[in-house]
Amino acid sequence: MIVTVVSMPEMTITRTDVSEARERLAVDSFLLVDVELPQDAPAPGTPIADQLGLVGEDMEWFGREGEPPRAEFLGDRAAFVVPVVHGDEIAHLHVVVTERFLATVHRGQAGLAKSITAALRHERPDDTVAVLFLLLQEALDTFRRAAVQALLQSEELEDDMFENRRPEQVYRLAQLRRRSALLHHALRPYLQAIDEILTRRMMSPTFPEERQRRAQGFQTAGRLVLADVESLQDATRRAFASYSSLVAGEQNGVINRLAIVSVIFLPLSFITGFFGMNFTFLTNRLETRDEFWLLAVGLQVVVLLGSLYVLHRTRIWRRLLEED
Repeated sequence: MIVTVVSMPEMTITRTDVSEARERLAVDSFLLVDVELPQDAPAPGTPIADQLGLVGEDMEWFGREGEPPRAEFLGDRAAFVVPVVHGDEIAHLHVVVTERFLATVHRGQAGLAKSITAALRHERPDDTVAVLFLLLQEALDTFRRAAVQALLQSEELEDDMFENRRPEQVYRLAQLRRRSALLHHALRPYLQAIDEILTRRMMSPTFPEERQRRAQGFQTAGRLVLADVESLQDATRRAFASYSSLVAGEQNGVINRLAIVSVIFLPLSFITGFFGMNFTFLTNRLETRDEFWLLAVGLQVVVLLGSLYVLHRTRIWRRLLEED
């Protein structure tokens, strides 16, 4: 595992091991510790919380794979499992914060070390709670960026469908719709859990005003990001509806063409079949070439002209040309 320790407010970043991080967590007063576990590594024999000295029966989940979103107070500390968009997947960042330190654990490079470091240098927070809200805001920003990017792709794909519809567009739409469902499924339970805990804390008269302002700002940002994700869901549904409308329009065009062919050739087929029957009236009465041409060709020409007149009066042909 890779352990990164950031000393605040000096912003001194060092790479160390678990034992040294544990010693510094017990002594230093303003510390940020990030633990990166291997992506496919099995669960360690000793829990990460015990290795860092975060003793307590309620800390067994810290660093354990497959934990659902979490937001709760554990005595003198607050604990969170924060979803983060990492590429095409949703990773989870485990966070524990006290008045002296903030510790995070994640698997692979799904953490927020680079973005948090940049935010810390810019914001210069005064305490670990301010660092916590910066981290939660950065996690929300990963959802916002993913939702906006997918929304733009959906709109571009919808515009491209009207220019040139292709079968692979359905597969791409299905991917975007799955993406929107994945973002919504990960974000909504997390926001619901964290809203409950923040609302309870803000109702307490001992909750500082500055922290109330940060909590309200985070709740507002969370609702806006959730609205972006829901807009993505609506856009993918609308794109699917547009694709279905285009397919239905093309099918209507095919049906209209078949109707034109039927109006022209069905009467001709009937006449051909009728006079093609070998019965006595025809074999005895049609004795000259003029009679043959009159019935065989003239009657078909009359029927063809009648069919074209019907098409012209019903404007089927004109509507077909306008659609093309």
